[in-house]
Amino acid sequence: MKTIHLIAAGLLALLVSLPSPAFAVCPAVLADVQAPDGTACSLPSGKDIAKAGKKKGKHRDKKKRGDKNASAVASPVPQRLSPEQQRRYDYFYLEAARLKTLRKYDAAFAMIEHCLAMDSCAASALYEMAQFRVYLKQMPQAVSALERAVLYAPDNYWYAQALANLYLQQKQTEKVTALLEDMAGRFPDKLDPLYSLLELYNRAEDYDRVIDILDRLEVRTGKSEQLTMEKFRIYLRKEDNKRAFKEIKSLVAEYPMDLRYQVVLGDAYLQNGKDDEAYAIYRKVLAQEPDNAMAIYSLASYYQETGQQELYRQQMDTLLLNKKVPSETKLQVMRQVIAENERAGADSTQIIRLFDRIMAQDPDDAEIPMLYAQYLQAKNMAEESVPILEKILDIDPTNTAARITLLGQAVRNEDYEAVIRICEAGVEATPEVLEFYFYLAIAYNQAGRNADVISTCQLALGRAVGDSRKELVSDFYTIMGDACYAEGRDEDAFIAYESALTYNASNVGALNNYAYYLSLERRDLDKAEEMSYKTIKAEPGNATYLDTYAWILFEKGNYTEARIYIDDAMANGGEESADVVEHCGDIYFMTGDVDGALKRWKQARDMGSESSTLDEKISQKKYIPYDNKKENAENAAAGDGK
Repeated sequence: MKTIHLIAAGLLALLVSLPSPAFAVCPAVLADVQAPDGTACSLPSGKDIAKAGKKKGKHRDKKKRGDKNASAVASPVPQRLSPEQQRRYDYFYLEAARLKTLRKYDAAFAMIEHCLAMDSCAASALYEMAQFRVYLKQMPQAVSALERAVLYAPDNYWYAQALANLYLQQKQTEKVTALLEDMAGRFPDKLDPLYSLLELYNRAEDYDRVIDILDRLEVRTGKSEQLTMEKFRIYLRKEDNKRAFKEIKSLVAEYPMDLRYQVVLGDAYLQNGKDDEAYAIYRKVLAQEPDNAMAIYSLASYYQETGQQELYRQQMDTLLLNKKVPSETKLQVMRQVIAENERAGADSTQIIRLFDRIMAQDPDDAEIPMLYAQYLQAKNMAEESVPILEKILDIDPTNTAARITLLGQAVRNEDYEAVIRICEAGVEATPEVLEFYFYLAIAYNQAGRNADVISTCQLALGRAVGDSRKELVSDFYTIMGDACYAEGRDEDAFIAYESALTYNASNVGALNNYAYYLSLERRDLDKAEEMSYKTIKAEPGNATYLDTYAWILFEKGNYTEARIYIDDAMANGGEESADVVEHCGDIYFMTGDVDGALKRWKQARDMGSESSTLDEKISQKKYIPYDNKKENAENAAAGDGK
């Protein structure tokens, strides 16, 4: 036997594969390993355990098992331990449990070995030993230990269940079947053995025994639709149609007032080619209960099955336009109608007209309109879905799915007034949904409502809880920092950016804006450069981030390097921004390229740059330093900031 190496992670997986037995021992849990008489007890090492494993057959297993290949275990009659012996056993068993908790599995193994040396018939120790043997992939020894545990503790359900699972893993079908049959008799309050037998007999296509198990389950749990339909299915497989339909008829007889079972019988007839019998039952049920949704739907299925398409459509209308039919049923039916329409390649206008009729018939229902809106979205009719979504929110303002769908459409349309309207109502109706605060803050920012941006972010951060996404919290601080800077609250802005980076150190938006605004203040430029460099490493093709990095290098006097990055910015879309183009001119001038600088300054002017020094740069043909803080704060307030 190889030296035993018990790896913690592997054994933890093992411990959840077998149920823990109930075991009562003395309550004392000793911190140190001591013998019951108070003397120190030396714990064996891993090598000792390996040696013990090698010697196990010499003094115990051979004498008890006899033939080591035998599947059944011939064990001695358990002897009753004296009170002192039982106390010692309990102590070592409890010590093993403590050591397992501390993940000292080699020592725990030794304690279980010691328990078995004291009482080789102890079911609790045998069960624990089986767990170790399974982990060590010593399956014959594991099976043997569990078999003995079951033999000595026949009333312990969990030991037997563990052995059954082990037999299943080893594909010992005959043994597991015999054990489960025994368990079904010994534990009449447990249904799992019967259900396991049901699966085994079904796999073996032993239908007589399947019927027997179903009968036994029926005795214990009472007659049910599930069991009856399973028996019906099995009888059909046996080609015993007479008994098959007799089973469902017995269900109807058992519950004569429940019309649902009569419909089930009709469905069984329909599925097995007995169309006339099915039709008669459906008509009988509807005569008693005209609004029975199940019977209406089944009758529609009958018309479809028998090729009466016009009657099928009429029956479906009867179902879908009936106020007494539950909304859940209508949803299921509409999904089926949509699927059939798609398979047939039919015109979607038929589905749309049907939705409109259902909504007109039941204007207070929000479930069908939601499916309608989803259908329109799937058909690329997003604009047509807007009034449907608005109607849903009129009925149920807390319908987050509808509001988010409507919000998405407003964002795609860049309709920020609509975003504000949708999100303000969303914050009021569902204040726990942080996404509404997020888009509301962005829309306020677009509208230049910086004070509202700040207050919205503060409300959202007050709502954020421990399990909120850190990335979202970081974004709120970033948006708040931008608004604070635009309001001239520089220090508040920088505090907000620091908070944003605390929650998400990789937030490139916060890194870029923080770095850029520090450069405008001409402060902490080394820190600004470090933050900005992270953004261009993360997104090397982002013109905004390249411009920021170039401008920081410019402010630090690294003009040659700044030109490299401003050229990259221009090549990656920077020519569309007047600020980037003007920065390009400034950097070109400081590298001695006066003509290039003039060209870029004029280009920026033509693009509508509001720089107060731009005209002076062009007329004097030189770079004019400007008050970065004042001018760029004005740009940020106007929505031109980073």
